[in-house]
Amino acid sequence: MPTATDFKDYYAILGVDKTATAEEIKRAYRKLARKYHPDVNPGNAKAEEQFKTINEANEVLSDLETREKYDQFGQYWKQSAAGGAPAQGTGTQAGGFDSNQSSNFDQYSNFDDFINDLLGGLGGRGRPGRSAYRTTQQPNDFSGFRSHAPAPDTEAAIALSFSDAFQGVQKRLQLDGETINVRIPAGAKPGSRIRLKGKGRPSPFSPHRGDLYLTIELLPHPFFQFAGANLTCEVPIRPDEAVLGAQIQVPTPDGRVTLTVPKGVRSGQSLRLRSKGWKLPNGDRTDLMVKLQIVSPKELSEIEQECYEKIQANSSFNPRSAIEEVML
Repeated sequence: MPTATDFKDYYAILGVDKTATAEEIKRAYRKLARKYHPDVNPGNAKAEEQFKTINEANEVLSDLETREKYDQFGQYWKQSAAGGAPAQGTGTQAGGFDSNQSSNFDQYSNFDDFINDLLGGLGGRGRPGRSAYRTTQQPNDFSGFRSHAPAPDTEAAIALSFSDAFQGVQKRLQLDGETINVRIPAGAKPGSRIRLKGKGRPSPFSPHRGDLYLTIELLPHPFFQFAGANLTCEVPIRPDEAVLGAQIQVPTPDGRVTLTVPKGVRSGQSLRLRSKGWKLPNGDRTDLMVKLQIVSPKELSEIEQECYEKIQANSSFNPRSAIEEVML
């Protein structure tokens, strides 16, 4: 049976308040899961243990019914679901129950008797004179003790490199001591979810298990980024290539291709490489948007210096003509 030292404050583990919304819990879990994921911390046993604890906290707090039991019964929440008797002789608090009022639990044959006694002060059947269990339920609302509740689903995050997500990959996960093999399809996008039927937590009321939902997280890539459904990247070009146009080589997810830079492009302008972006489930590809950045050389050869000086001396182009009359 659990003791005071067994109790884990799942709210503190995720760094949220007890009044946190489901969305706040989800955001906190994703942030921590990304930080402590084994793929990000290879060989780090401490990070792996922290990752398991974070997953455990999320599994409890992300499920409304389980969270209610945890809030009410503290370290005894698992016993409340299983119907077992609480530990005897404890001097700790289970949820809102004041253990100083009655700590002799051996008089109860099971957890239901214990709850019925405590709920006596709330209008339920119990012995008079006992301290009431402080609960968020209405006096006669026993919905938290349904005997045929569906098996709970489990949420978890999986961090992938751009390459694994683009090509597809087989991953072996450790979840609550169980090894789970999962196939990530090619073209998995950040935020997308993969459902593994029957791989979630077991139901406390039946032999059935819920489903496991894996949320895809992508590790940052030094060159490619997402822009909606498309990919985007930034490519530097020389001033002469911007003025005269050029044929340049540009990386794509599956190799380099030739991009035609038209004459007179401006810095920050984007060009589209059709069907060179991310993979789609139907086998098609999105586009790759190439953002051009004109980069001036910091060191010039003698002939480059001479040519730039001739251009400067003979150019009639004034890029600031449109702002000459600007004033307050």
